[in-house]
Amino acid sequence: MRAPRFALALAAVLFALPYLAAPGFAQDYPTRPIRIIVPFGAGGPADVAARLIGNVLQEKFGQAVVVENRTGAGGTVGMDAALKSPPDGYTVLITNDNAASAPHIMHLSYDYTKELSPICYLGRQPQILAAHSSLGINTLQELVAYVKANPGLGVATSGVGSNQHVLAEWFKREANIKLDHVPYRGAGQAINDLIAAHVKTAILGPTSMMPHYQAGTIKLLAASSAKRAPTLPEVPTFEESGFKGVVLEAWYAAFAPPGTPTPIIAKLNAEMNIALKDGKLLENFTKGAVEPVGGDPDAIGNLARADSAKYAQLVTELNIHTN
Repeated sequence: MRAPRFALALAAVLFALPYLAAPGFAQDYPTRPIRIIVPFGAGGPADVAARLIGNVLQEKFGQAVVVENRTGAGGTVGMDAALKSPPDGYTVLITNDNAASAPHIMHLSYDYTKELSPICYLGRQPQILAAHSSLGINTLQELVAYVKANPGLGVATSGVGSNQHVLAEWFKREANIKLDHVPYRGAGQAINDLIAAHVKTAILGPTSMMPHYQAGTIKLLAASSAKRAPTLPEVPTFEESGFKGVVLEAWYAAFAPPGTPTPIIAKLNAEMNIALKDGKLLENFTKGAVEPVGGDPDAIGNLARADSAKYAQLVTELNIHTN
């Protein structure tokens, strides 16, 4: 049985007291290596962001910054590990908006967006609805017409319960069409089948799509952002294409265990904001169609909690479940 969240937080605080009692702790921080937990596999956008941020922090702090991929259960294994870690500034979680969706999709008794301490809004990107070029479809309206004439077309996502799954079900409802959800175990497998035309449409993050879009293998039909993404200005939004309110943007952010001292949060926030201006980081973000954001901890804290409320409503209305 999972310990009550209050007990977890209390235990973490008690564990950290020796660190917090040291004179000048916040001023001297860090004095030893920092661990960044990423709750997803190596090579994905969250992992890339963590390694880029970690490299900049390591150079700045003069301390090793180690990325640890703790995968499993839709990201909850890694997020739980961060939640239970000592609040001493030496564990940082870098994750995506699964922190907002997983509590509702997995029917957890707690909400990461309310338990974890926000540090920094690192970046955002829309989810993209794409079609294989062999379909001859160039717009979202053309896709809707095609599916109505040919019901049952498959739409790939990176997995059951993912934000892409939620977006697919939401779009299907709003368009009143039948698309068969084809979940994969990650974006890599999904994009491979899309470019091979084993599945003809997909909703995925743009990072995995960019090379194949640039090669002309796939068409990008709609983005799930509120406005056109500066990284993909030529791709219209769902709202522009006639589906008002269909906005579900992916984000990447850093969080700390609950109870992490405010001065340490502030120090990490300041350095991450500087890191988001690093040339190599910006180059890699641009390649992956990730828009750097930054801002104070409240910027991501407020967004994460608002998205949690949105996912709670959508998961119920669309009857999203993982089994």
